Amino acid sequence: MNKDHLKGEAEKLKGKANEVAGKVTGDKARELKGDLQQGAGEMRKKVGDAKDAAKDAGADHRTKH
Repeated sequence: MNKDHLKGEAEKLKGKANEVAGKVTGDKARELKGDLQQGAGEMRKKVGDAKDAAKDAGADHRTKH
């Protein structure tokens, strides 16, 4: 796990909070903002996954040679 995973999860949580708050108050703009934040958080987590995979691939390559 790296900082992108943590920041992505935090962004998803903020997005969920905004989405719920938007639904409760009838604020469609806030609800949409929450949806977008959740998407951005998921993308950030995927960046973290890619970084971990690249790091692991590099470590595997170094140990084979």
